[in-house]
Amino acid sequence: MSAALEFSGVNQTFHSKGRSVQALREVNLRVAEGEVFGFVGPNGAGKSTTIKVMLDLISDYSGEVKLYGVSSRIPRAREGVAYVPESPALYEQFTPLEVLRVALNMYGFRQKDADARCMQWLERFSVAENAKRKIRELSKGNVQRVALAHAMVVQPKLLILDEPLSGLDPVGRKDVVEILNEYKQQGGAIFFTSHVLHDVERIADRFGFINKGELLTVRSPRELAAERADTLLVRFNAAEGFAAQAKRLREGEFELEVAQAQLPEFVTRLNMAGGHILTVKPAVSLETVFFKILEDSVRKPEVGA
Repeated sequence: MSAALEFSGVNQTFHSKGRSVQALREVNLRVAEGEVFGFVGPNGAGKSTTIKVMLDLISDYSGEVKLYGVSSRIPRAREGVAYVPESPALYEQFTPLEVLRVALNMYGFRQKDADARCMQWLERFSVAENAKRKIRELSKGNVQRVALAHAMVVQPKLLILDEPLSGLDPVGRKDVVEILNEYKQQGGAIFFTSHVLHDVERIADRFGFINKGELLTVRSPRELAAERADTLLVRFNAAEGFAAQAKRLREGEFELEVAQAQLPEFVTRLNMAGGHILTVKPAVSLETVFFKILEDSVRKPEVGA
């Protein structure tokens, strides 16, 4: 399968307060056509810089970036690419319908049913009832929905999303996740950042973890599930002292890692002690891996140290 996006040995340095800061360090990355890639890292890790480099919004970098085999430094490489930033800057005096019309015009669509197509996407993102209100009159969540509709209306082959679920309520996040999954099933590629790790797990085919500009690891859900697959995270109610090694969540509620083979014995002992199980889930999640990788990266000695 060919690549929608490729980073080869990308380094980027900026200057701040008289010192040089390396924002990206030898980033090598490949996202296939039709793949959903989640990019995860703490604030300031290099996520937004990575996006700006691929869109040629930052051009002073070394290495090579390609979109569908074409250097990202060439404008035609971005044909068929749609980008939604974390804080969309839409024309506040325009209506959502006008914003989507402008997108179609910019991409060269001259269909007679353009308005119907715009309304279709506004409907998909549940903002059709606000189609003729000014952007400045809308809530942050509705502006985010309009920005996503603006990206989808042009039928992109690659979606680049910086915190696409930011500002959305749980219902909005669910709707957007479903739309992105449909887009993926139709062959579209997605590169997105998010701090909502649960949503990343639901959407992404692979995850990339970045910290201090360094891409630390890339994994798939299958690889994630394989790690300590025989270990479960059990949340339970019990009297103090039942399991001294358990993590105390609140009074009478605890969490403990239990080997899968030992779960029946644990449940028996818990019941005999008058306690009961609340939840059982795999011990490894994207969140636990995320913090483990960050912890390991902090411990890793600096180059040349």
